[in-house]
Amino acid sequence: MGRQSTVANSAGARRTMHRAERDTSRTQTIKSGSANGSYLLPNSSKETTKRFAALSELFDSGTIHHLEKCGVSRGWQCLEIGGGGGSIATWLADLVRPTGHVLTTDIDPRFLGMLEGSNIDVRRHDISTDPLPEAAFDLVHARLVLLHVPQREQALEHMISALRPGGWLLIEEYDSASMPPDPKTSPGEVLLKTHLAMMKLFEDGGVNRRYGRLLFGRLRAHHLTDVGAEGRTFMIDRDSWGACMLKANYQQLRTTMIDGNYITPRQFDEDLARLDDPDFMMPSGMLWSAWGRRP
Repeated sequence: MGRQSTVANSAGARRTMHRAERDTSRTQTIKSGSANGSYLLPNSSKETTKRFAALSELFDSGTIHHLEKCGVSRGWQCLEIGGGGGSIATWLADLVRPTGHVLTTDIDPRFLGMLEGSNIDVRRHDISTDPLPEAAFDLVHARLVLLHVPQREQALEHMISALRPGGWLLIEEYDSASMPPDPKTSPGEVLLKTHLAMMKLFEDGGVNRRYGRLLFGRLRAHHLTDVGAEGRTFMIDRDSWGACMLKANYQQLRTTMIDGNYITPRQFDEDLARLDDPDFMMPSGMLWSAWGRRP
């Protein structure tokens, strides 16, 4: 499903990106509460660097595989929503240089500032409410963004509108509800009370835990072409990157879960210790990658 780049070294292409940068630069100020309100894992937490490292190790290879299948190459104009730690934006920038460009955004871009360079721009932007330039990009990518966004349908529409005709959209989101740990089905799997508490906290906060599974249908509903989807899951055990991610998430949400009576301090401490048990095992949620082209 590869495609040839529609962007050359033309002055028109460069002007399009300049207009895109001007449009997104209007969103430098975070709206009240957007970084620490509905989003339960803000980048201001001390656990963020561990979470970003784990996410990169767990998912970057799969993301890159799907980006390569989209045919990303030199000269492409790319937008990454929710750039996080910047690993994918960096990979894209190296691939599309010298004539291509990457714009990466986040509601809290504190970990992206070091990426600013000759063909990467960083913007503070809330995809749920802030506008995007129309028909400006050959690729729009987001990973683990829309499930946290209450206005996720509006955000998806913004992403599609930002694509040029023929441009690719790649969205990657969790489905953490369809395949929970089940000791009855797979002896040895552990269903942690802290994990159940975190999932309930997410649901109460407006997270759609099945959203990854819905992506294929949503892209079809928006009349994209060449739509496809693939799910990835893995087993988590002690000393794995999956366990590292769980620890970072649990520890970041500890106070919120305990204060909200989702779990007791003793249950939390027992579960955190179980992550270091040599016999610990549990399946991850499923990360769905879905892609399609704007007609």
